[in-house]
Amino acid sequence: MRRSFLKLGVAGLLVGRTPLAQAAELSNPSDPEAALQKLMAGNQRFSQHQPLYPDQSQARLQEVAQAQHPFATILSCADSRAPAEIIFDQGIGDIFDVRVAGNIAIPETIGSIEYAVVLLGTPVLMVLGHERCGAVTAAVKHEALPGDIGTFVEAILPAVDRVKWPFGDTVNQVVTANVRYQIEKLRRSPLLAERLQSGQLKIVGGRYDLDTGKVKIIA
Repeated sequence: MRRSFLKLGVAGLLVGRTPLAQAAELSNPSDPEAALQKLMAGNQRFSQHQPLYPDQSQARLQEVAQAQHPFATILSCADSRAPAEIIFDQGIGDIFDVRVAGNIAIPETIGSIEYAVVLLGTPVLMVLGHERCGAVTAAVKHEALPGDIGTFVEAILPAVDRVKWPFGDTVNQVVTANVRYQIEKLRRSPLLAERLQSGQLKIVGGRYDLDTGKVKIIA
């Protein structure tokens, strides 16, 4: 059933491709290392205040109007200070964004990532945390929270438990531990594992510095 679903999904992506859409696919790297390098080069431009603002023209809109071929999937925190396209200096159709408080790998986000990796073919997946994360802070403090806010805190608590001997800034230690923990969960996905084993996918962890705008690879 799953293989049939994947075949139908890929076939659907191939139908109705315009020449412009095909050009959009060719403009983005399919090699995991090249895709990661493109992502980090964009962050370097951003952090050095030399952005190119690529793929934001009317022509780009037309290129991706009928089909999308992002070169990276990013699971990041739903924080207004860390929009992926801006901090990596990319444009429309370049990044498949999955944003949720605490950049957590829960069934809904894993499903979205599987769609991007398997059906859209993104070769690199980054789990991106950031310093002074409010979701991580709430998990570290174990505070009672109203409504459904506590649900994402529960998903971060295992990472809190991994920091058994905290020193200095505990929150930022947990930010790193949480990125690594969420990556472990993603690697359990059979669909993602298959891509990893075939060399079609690379999963990395990153930490975004709110003060400098730099992303550091941490996993």
